[in-house]
Amino acid sequence: MPRPLILASSSPGKLREFNAFFQACASGWELRLKPAELEVEETGATFAENALLKATTVAKALGEWTIADDSGLSVVALKGAPGIHSARYAPTDAARVARLLKEMDGIPHREATFHCAVALVDPQGQVRALVEGVCQGQILTEPRGQGGFGYDPLFWVPELGLTFAEMSPAQKEEMGHRGQALRALKEQLLILGASLG
Repeated sequence: MPRPLILASSSPGKLREFNAFFQACASGWELRLKPAELEVEETGATFAENALLKATTVAKALGEWTIADDSGLSVVALKGAPGIHSARYAPTDAARVARLLKEMDGIPHREATFHCAVALVDPQGQVRALVEGVCQGQILTEPRGQGGFGYDPLFWVPELGLTFAEMSPAQKEEMGHRGQALRALKEQLLILGASLG
């Protein structure tokens, strides 16, 4: 019988990506979204601190295994912004994209990095894993592609010549920051699953 695993998020996009990973790589866990009313204030100074904060708070509140990620976009020309405030940069995905384009207007150097930290915490609140992934790219001057979510239509990966929003799910999983972090988590999850029986 699958072991419940709470995803400490309310993002449907994240749930889709995590579900695809768990179905393919880490069977034995049944992923569920946290209750909407259980909000966690992200007061950490880094992606890793916020992932740990979310996972630990939800795990202790529900007494369940919990996984949380914190991810975001850091733009060199904006001194790392929006960074850990990526999700709070504006109220909607469209507004976040519009604000980033406005702030980048006229800036020739458009290097950026997507970061992702993933934390796995047991029902007692003990951290069992913390992994991170990064993807280097550039910010385009206009959105391209219909897939993905968030800043994906602006984040261009030179190696593929595509934005995240133009990539197939498999390409995004291979190249993306979240895919890299989840691959780093995969072995630990499988070992942990075996040890738990």
